[in-house]
Amino acid sequence: MAQIEANGIKLEYDDFGDPAAPPILLVMGLGAQMTLWPMELVDALVEHGFRVIRYDNRDIGLSHKFEGAKAPGIVRLMLSARFGLKPRVPYTLADMADDGIGLLDALGIDRAHVVGASMGGMIAQHMAFSHPDRVISLTSVMSTTGNRKLPPAKREAISVLTKRPASMDEETLVAHGVKVAHAIGSPAYRPDIEALRERSRALIQRSFYPAGFPRQLAAIIADGDRRERLRSVKAPTLVIHGEADPLVPLSGGEDTARHITGATLKTVPGMGHDLPTELVDEIADAIARHAKAAQEAEKTRTDRAQPAAA
Repeated sequence: MAQIEANGIKLEYDDFGDPAAPPILLVMGLGAQMTLWPMELVDALVEHGFRVIRYDNRDIGLSHKFEGAKAPGIVRLMLSARFGLKPRVPYTLADMADDGIGLLDALGIDRAHVVGASMGGMIAQHMAFSHPDRVISLTSVMSTTGNRKLPPAKREAISVLTKRPASMDEETLVAHGVKVAHAIGSPAYRPDIEALRERSRALIQRSFYPAGFPRQLAAIIADGDRRERLRSVKAPTLVIHGEADPLVPLSGGEDTARHITGATLKTVPGMGHDLPTELVDEIADAIARHAKAAQEAEKTRTDRAQPAAA
């Protein structure tokens, strides 16, 4: 792991595979550290011939913290959104997308395949419509469009995710992390409870910074409806969504695919709002096939545009 200056802040990142291989940038979700991208998935993508970069978003993990910045309350944010007002927030999803592009700049990468999960999918969408020349292909995983008419998260899932732990001691935090994972995870792929506890403990010991969560959530709510902006996306797009997602229902993925021209939708039975080990190979294969097809299509266009030899 390493830190690098990007978009005026420090970002923590990991870099795997051959530096000369086509790059894939992994963007994580709300309140989630980059280590929630399973190493099994990273390794599988490297085996497919890619350079894989993952990073902590601002305000999470080991990246820059916006200490002291206050986000508006959820009720105020929701009312602002309902009446079409733009609330003042510490930063936006567009800023977070610029972080990812800044990371590519700092690493000397002109263009990359971008894969985002949940809020990371929203950030990746921003990269695709705001920085189209930087995105070879887009993969949006368990994400959505910001369309407020879509079905909401299940009450149990959102309640657990936003509820504060009873105390800040490590064992209580570990138990809370396990409870969250069960509430939003894949019902068909329940992990071993001890493995969940170990993962929760590792995340807490790496970094515990709940103050960033409301600021990231404010950025999501303030971003509003992206459907019209998504219509401008030119990058070949794959949408992956679990059919049993309790936090971002399947309709969010369907709406995303519907509003990006030519997008492919892959739904996964039994998958919730996580990346189960049992599905890693299937997901990695889908991402790799999509990225390689985008590369091949781009090469064909470039070859056709070249003037014929004299």
